[in-house]
Formats: sequence, structure tokens, C-alpha cells
Amino acid sequence: MQSKIFVEKLHSFTGHNDCVYTLEPCGILPFFFSAAGDGQVVKWDLQNPDRSELMAKVPNSIYALHFLAEQNLLVAGQNYEGIHFLDWQSKKEIKSLKLSTAAIFDIKSHKELLFIAGGDGLVTVVHLPSFTVVASLNSSTKSARALVVNPNTNELAVGYSDYSIRIFDLNTFAVKHEWIAHKNSVFTLAYTKDYTTLLSGSRDAHIKAWSVVDNYQLKEDVAAHLYAINHLALSPNGKYFATASMDKSVKIWDTHELKLLKVVDKARHAGHGTSVNKILWLSNTELLSTGDDRVISKWRLSTLPHPPTPSPNERGQ
Repeated sequence: MQSKIFVEKLHSFTGHNDCVYTLEPCGILPFFFSAAGDGQVVKWDLQNPDRSELMAKVPNSIYALHFLAEQNLLVAGQNYEGIHFLDWQSKKEIKSLKLSTAAIFDIKSHKELLFIAGGDGLVTVVHLPSFTVVASLNSSTKSARALVVNPNTNELAVGYSDYSIRIFDLNTFAVKHEWIAHKNSVFTLAYTKDYTTLLSGSRDAHIKAWSVVDNYQLKEDVAAHLYAINHLALSPNGKYFATASMDKSVKIWDTHELKLLKVVDKARHAGHGTSVNKILWLSNTELLSTGDDRVISKWRLSTLPHPPTPSPNERGQ
């Protein structure tokens, strides 16, 4: 029997001047990164919510960040311009690549390859050691919105605004599977921890589960939100996943049963008052959420009710 989930809001991080679109972990705790419509890439300190540091400023919105652990670099996707490789510790750009004039919606990496999903429908593949483009996966004229790699099968799953999901072979870059997955744009994808199931979230507000071992046959379809699902992310142990929606809520789910466990919203938890765009799990019990209200919120989950966290003044008494 699934335990009841309790949620506590721990902190809010504020400072962006426009909608916050993405969050990304840092290789060194307790830091994380955010980027927004104001073109700012910001480093935050989890232990000091009031302390932030500007990493980069560009003229256009940034929808996608990706941290390269081996290179210790942060990749930022500047809409209509391309990608920037940032040495986040020195706050210097070491390389930039002009890819197209399209928006950049997602960035992922696997081994020596970097994948960039564009608003022109292209998925650009960059060889990281040489910073050169080695392939351009052109299977749709509609936006490529979401990327996720399955290292067990050596596949790249891509969600598109033509309502489709396409699975590419990472050895040949050929399409292995493609199907109409939703009734609207596929905004987010994630594999379960054992890589046997692909989860997808869409502008149609549904979550779907696809069986990798059965050639991506549909396993389950859940009407999950009232409006578009912008992001879906699994906890580190894979037991839970969280969804962020245009309906202003964050929802916590049991991954195995695809069962709703908790709704985090403004009325009940002082959540977001506008569209929620991104989730970042910090641990199995803590996560961040952010959205159009420009606020990054830190949440703690537990299976036991707990007293509110005391304010700094109360701690000093």
C-alpha cells in the first residue's frame, strides 16, 4: 500500500526578470543553474537562497541548459543563435556554435555526443571533443521538443510538435520506430530507471507509458492535468516522478503504478500562480520547480507529517 505523501515548501529563489524555463544540476553541491526569458543564466546556492551569481547574459530567451559532468561545462541554448559552452567556474564562454535560426528546446548528451532539439524540427548532433556537427536528424518539419537517451538500447527518443515520438539508433542515426503518440505536441520524455518504459507528456495534458521491450507499444494512458504538461522528471531512485503543468500545478506520481500521490498548487501549498515549466529533483525527497511566475520553489516530500521549518529569526531564539 502506497504511503501518503506530505509536502513542505522550504525556500523560494527569486531574481529572474522573466519566465524561468529551465533548471539544471551542477556537478558541485549545493549549486544549481537556471535560465529564463531574460536571457540570464544564473547559479544558485541551495544553502543560501538569497545568494545568486550571474553566469551569462544573452539577448534572447534560453529554454534549455545541460551540464556536462566530464567536461565540467554548462551548455546553454540561446534561441535563434545556437549553443554556448560555458566554464561556469570562471564565468567564461569557451566555445559557441551557430546551429540555425530556430528556437532550442532541449539539450542532452551521451558519451562524446551532444544532441540539440530545435524549433525547425532538426536534432543536431555535435561531437564534443571537436565541437563539430556530425549529423542532423531531419524527420519532421515541426519542432523537436524533448530528448532522452536510452543507454541500454543505444537509442535516442525525440518528442515532436507533430504529435509523434521517434526513436533513433545512435550507431547509424536511422529511425528505428516512429508513431503518433499524442493528440498534440510531445513536450517531455523520460525513461524509467530500468529503461524498460518510456514516459511521455504532452500539450494534450496526458501522460503515456510505452513499453521499450515490446517495440514501444502503449502500456498506459492517463489524463494527468487540465492543461499542457511542460515537463516530467523522475526522482533519483526512480520510485516517483513529478510533472509540471500549464495548469499551475506540480503533481507527484508513483512511477510503477502511474498513480497520482500529491497535487502541489497555490491554494494548498503556496505553489506557483502561473504555468509551471520545469522540475529538478535534488534527492529522493527534495525537488525544485519553476515557471512563468519567475520564482524557483524548493519542496520537501515525506511520508510523515512534519512541523513547518522555522524561520531564521525563530532559529535564533
